[in-house]
Amino acid sequence: MTAALVVSPLARMVETTATDYWNDSCAVAELAYAVERGATGATSNPTIVGEVMKKEKDHWVPRVREIAADNPTWSEVEITWALIEEMGVRGAAILAPVFEREDRRKGRLSLQTNPANYRDPVRMAEQAVHFATLAPNIQVKFPTTAAGLVAIEEATARGVVINATVVFTVAQCIQAAEAVERGLRRFEASGGDTSRFSPVCSLMVGRLDDWMSVLVGRDDIALDPAAVSWAGLAAFKLAYGIFGERGYRTRLLAAAYRHRLHWTELVGGDVVLTMPHAWQVRFNNSGIDPLPRIDIPVDQSYIDDLLLRVPDFRRAYEPDGLVPAEFERYGAAARTLRSFVGSYHDLVGVVRDIMLPNPDVKP
Repeated sequence: MTAALVVSPLARMVETTATDYWNDSCAVAELAYAVERGATGATSNPTIVGEVMKKEKDHWVPRVREIAADNPTWSEVEITWALIEEMGVRGAAILAPVFEREDRRKGRLSLQTNPANYRDPVRMAEQAVHFATLAPNIQVKFPTTAAGLVAIEEATARGVVINATVVFTVAQCIQAAEAVERGLRRFEASGGDTSRFSPVCSLMVGRLDDWMSVLVGRDDIALDPAAVSWAGLAAFKLAYGIFGERGYRTRLLAAAYRHRLHWTELVGGDVVLTMPHAWQVRFNNSGIDPLPRIDIPVDQSYIDDLLLRVPDFRRAYEPDGLVPAEFERYGAAARTLRSFVGSYHDLVGVVRDIMLPNPDVKP
């Protein structure tokens, strides 16, 4: 990092606290910006891949055609996955110097398993093992559904570093961390070394806030308007305390940024914050001094109002508010799974349009 970049708030946060941040995209220019300012990881999912396709169209459109030409019998789905994997490996290469500098404990690119397989632990685990062969610093994302928990344990036991995603509740955080612990113990029992594993659990704080907003409107709830912006943070801070007490080897990760509190209120924790490029630029231009605030509790009046008026917040906040069989049908999870599966099918459509342009549309 140059002297000019060290003064950025995010770089200062990484240098002075235990908090890491990732680039919430694998776009090359955005990832380079983040790494220069202290980022130690990056992530991908079908929505992100679609966005990168638009941002890096000049690179990826010809590349899709090349992949198709080199593999004349491949289906659109096979070409799509070749694209996803290549994009992930390209991002992982940018993070490789961080991976080596940090003794292989940081500097990973998270690649998401097929979201359409959220009910199939075998397919998820097998795809994860394959992903882990693509580059030494690939981390693999699984949805935290009942089937996803099985896959998380199995993949961890087979030496895959995981990222539990589609998480909105404290119960999901706990179950994901427990699944990782079981997997780590199995891997260690087989002679594996877990000292450089860096599993994370991605609590999508902004999407939990979004779900609270939906419920307020849908169910005509008279909630303090400020409470909505604290729902995800309240769940995150509670889960963080539980993780510390129980000594889980999984780190919490905050995702889905909606406002600056999703950054400032989590600084100082031994956590990861994954930020889209636009939010990084906003925060770096803010002049805010990133002082530790992870231990400052959320105003109890907001929590009480949410607990009283929004039953789905109680389910998200209480450690036993949900059982694994309920995870995929929890409102925020169902919305996100539908979005990811939809984005995946949209991406296949993008590949189709490149391979078979619509003749009814003028080029």
